[in-house]
Amino acid sequence: MNEHISDVDRLVKAFLSTLAIIITIGLIMVWSASFILAAEKFGSSLHYIIRQLIYLALSLGLAFSVSRTKYTFWIKYGYLINIAASMIVGLTVIKGVGSAAKGASRWLTFGGMSVQPGEIVKFTVILSALSFFENWNKMDTSERIKHGGSLFLPLALLIKQPDFGSFSICFIVIAFVCFMSSFPRKYFYYSLISGGVGGLMILFSQAYRVKRMLTYLDPWKNPQGSGFQIIQSYMAFANGAIFGQGLGNSNEKLFYLPEAHNDFIFSVIGEELGFIGVLFLICLFIAFIYFGFKLVLQVRDRIGIILGSSVIFVLGLQALLNMGVVLGLLPTKGLNLPFVSYGGSSLICNFFGIGLLLSVVKGYRDQLQGNLKFEARSGRKTPSEVEDINEEVYV
Repeated sequence: MNEHISDVDRLVKAFLSTLAIIITIGLIMVWSASFILAAEKFGSSLHYIIRQLIYLALSLGLAFSVSRTKYTFWIKYGYLINIAASMIVGLTVIKGVGSAAKGASRWLTFGGMSVQPGEIVKFTVILSALSFFENWNKMDTSERIKHGGSLFLPLALLIKQPDFGSFSICFIVIAFVCFMSSFPRKYFYYSLISGGVGGLMILFSQAYRVKRMLTYLDPWKNPQGSGFQIIQSYMAFANGAIFGQGLGNSNEKLFYLPEAHNDFIFSVIGEELGFIGVLFLICLFIAFIYFGFKLVLQVRDRIGIILGSSVIFVLGLQALLNMGVVLGLLPTKGLNLPFVSYGGSSLICNFFGIGLLLSVVKGYRDQLQGNLKFEARSGRKTPSEVEDINEEVYV
């Protein structure tokens, strides 16, 4: 058992070390991509990087606090937590309360700071979905309707904003949790097909979404309009070639590429660090996902495995979608690159997810250490070495 604890500790170190490198690259690139814009807009080239460092400090504190709690607490009250998060998202669609930009109302503004509540529901839907699907057989019809309705409430609000990118991520994550859970398979496949058809109908229900699809197929049809951003991204990667133009030497960030320090920061990385830098960052994310899943699979608690896997899944999915959009492999959508792009809401919420994962690992590690103490006192092996350590999470 001592060896198993050592294996867990080694995986935690590898996972956190990989994350630390990604964050460091993110900080460097946020500064590089934003210092000219910051100087022009705010009179200080350090404006964005200072704010990002503040967000990082808050994020680390949140992750540490969440990691010290029992993850079963978050699952048990996931239903209520998701409703609370949905209510905050709902504020964004109230005229005069939410802040609108680029045709969408996704932000709340307090004292000059903007908050994007849609980021948190990517994780609260995991908690609510896990509680819902795992306890499906224990619920009566009214409970299923009530709990299911609250689970899909944030999806309706995200469409109302509109934020189809966050909607898509939440939908896919709910499907992932459902598949991993003990939810009846026949209902799962019916629901997945119905949800997929509904998602396509929503996608093609708005003209601007259809326009984005057409732009994705041929951005050069409107190079100064809808195709401008992705074409500038292509140019950034082309300028970077193999070894890049050098840190700080991007031309596209000079007011050519919109959202250079946010959604399209991967393009700046491609221009300044070249194919080598892009490949290195992709490998880091692959390692992050690999160590994350491998760490979660060390846990012998099935509920903990589902929760931890879902956190890694949503972070990996968002990284994949962002890179796909920036490289022109997917239609343009406003999704940032986790731990790399500028943005406090995203960074804080992503670290909330990291805290949940570490809470799962800590709970299991504490269980192992408790078993060791029991063996030392009694000389007998504990049953938990071969059995699940699931806790009741039914609400």
